[in-house]
Amino acid sequence: MKIAISGKGGVGKTTLAALLAQTYADRGRAVLAVDSDPSPSLAGALAFPEELLEELRPISEMDELIAERTGAQPGAMGGFFTLNPRVDDLPERYSAVHDGVRLLEMGSVDSGGSGCICPESAMLKTLFTHLLFRDDDVLIMDMYAGVEHLGRATVDFVDALLIVVEPTRRSLATAAQIKKLAEDIGLDAMWLVGNRIRGDADLAFLEQEAFDIPLLGYLPEESRVVDADRCGESAYSLSPTLREAAARIADALTEAALGSSS
Repeated sequence: MKIAISGKGGVGKTTLAALLAQTYADRGRAVLAVDSDPSPSLAGALAFPEELLEELRPISEMDELIAERTGAQPGAMGGFFTLNPRVDDLPERYSAVHDGVRLLEMGSVDSGGSGCICPESAMLKTLFTHLLFRDDDVLIMDMYAGVEHLGRATVDFVDALLIVVEPTRRSLATAAQIKKLAEDIGLDAMWLVGNRIRGDADLAFLEQEAFDIPLLGYLPEESRVVDADRCGESAYSLSPTLREAAARIADALTEAALGSSS
């Protein structure tokens, strides 16, 4: 199961990624969670202890590693460098494991835009492709608000794109943009996941305004997400309500992914 999670900034992508990662890990699955946000926060959502946080650093910020593997200094524009550097050792070498979840921080490329041709971009794109070809039981990718790390060559290996939305028009407008980007590269296995849902009216709004993206499930409004952040715990451990909601989403995802592949 290879799952990409996207959506408008602040809608709860990382919360969903952490909940699903821990759900699958507790079911005995081998989970690799990948944080590709410019400001990584998945480690905090998974309540990684301080000693493990020291082991984590975004790949895009490892200047010496990028220079070694690509043959060019990070930030360099133009010139010659390797477009397919060796990356097979990076997931184990630069990840950390806590409560059964292996976490890798990718980071992002800030210079030159999402389409920049630079050593950092070459490293990240090659690493993403490698991750999709690995045989991890479950791969969960906490994406930035888009699908920029995916491409036509890898889209067939993504079992599901989950677009996290709140019951707001702005959130759904971003979902529509993500849908178009995904369809442009041939990715049609996508579902909405509602977050901060207060009741039936919110669910009805999502289903009515969903731009023909099916609603897979939802996470209810839960104050303990804030409590978990304040005390350095995971929402998964503090909230039985969210654990149960995540389990339902995981079950629905398995059923939906199997149905879309048949």
